[in-house]
Amino acid sequence: MSDSERQDSPIAHDVIRLPHKPSAPLKYGFVQGRGRLAETHLVVFLNGLIGTQSTWERTIEELVQKWTENGNSNHPSLLTYDRYGQGHSAPDPYDETHGHCHDLHEVVRDLYLFVSEIWKQKRGQATSASFPNLVFVANSIGCVIGRFFAETRPGLVRALLLLDSNMANSDQVSLFPDPDAPGFDPAAAGLPDGVTVDDLRETREKYRELFHPSVPNPESLDRRNVAELLPHADRPPLVGPDGRGPWVTVVGHDWDKFAADCAHGVLHSPKALTNAYVNPAWARYNQGLVRLTDEERAEGPIIAEGCGHFIQSHDPALVARLIQGLLEKAEGGS
Repeated sequence: MSDSERQDSPIAHDVIRLPHKPSAPLKYGFVQGRGRLAETHLVVFLNGLIGTQSTWERTIEELVQKWTENGNSNHPSLLTYDRYGQGHSAPDPYDETHGHCHDLHEVVRDLYLFVSEIWKQKRGQATSASFPNLVFVANSIGCVIGRFFAETRPGLVRALLLLDSNMANSDQVSLFPDPDAPGFDPAAAGLPDGVTVDDLRETREKYRELFHPSVPNPESLDRRNVAELLPHADRPPLVGPDGRGPWVTVVGHDWDKFAADCAHGVLHSPKALTNAYVNPAWARYNQGLVRLTDEERAEGPIIAEGCGHFIQSHDPALVARLIQGLLEKAEGGS
């Protein structure tokens, strides 16, 4: 039993079978909203590739606790879910006839139909909106999914909180210079002091083994065409329900924490390599994401101090505050 399935948890869990994939149940969590925002908006949490919906539990508990303490009677419902092939959800039936995998197009199609069904089931009698203004709270590849949804279904996404988005236009390996390329020069490549060519080669190969888009994953999400679908960090511009850009907040990891995690985790990558090649590239990518919307509706990139890649796990209180801030902006609308 996950923390969110405790009796004192604000999250109610259930399963749903979508009409286009009736044989495959999706596990989801739901917190009922209140007031006007519950009739017009819906917050949807988008998992990374490794984590499941359980990674959002502490953030949701923080958020609901603040609403309770402040007597907030006007907030949207909250929705978490495990995508097909994740957590407690069934494998994607699509995979059986499509090469045992599915891509970003299928994920956002499922997401649209999932939200449509939940909205029909959960909305109150006073709700006239046939589809909610969506607020996406996303981490890692969940940010890529949320962004692609907003791009391919303009007018539906009111706000996005992007927590350490994957670099959609990178194969991760090319972040590092190739030590085996003809004419490779460590000095010209900016190889940090104290780092050997062998260190570089080993780290580059480890990134290939773990993160290259061709590497299979338990979800069977085929990432090989992601860079083609989203080749630029800063375009095309996104369009929200009011014809303007959605509210976008971009958050990046703490460089030192991330470098330490890479050094001590399965990568065993020297901190100097992470700080020389990965962190600067990621920072530039985040700067591009901020430009996906109107300047006055963008915030960031914010650095989540003390947080590695899984920001919602390392500082759920920060994420809860950022969600509340986005909701206030989305409600205000100007």
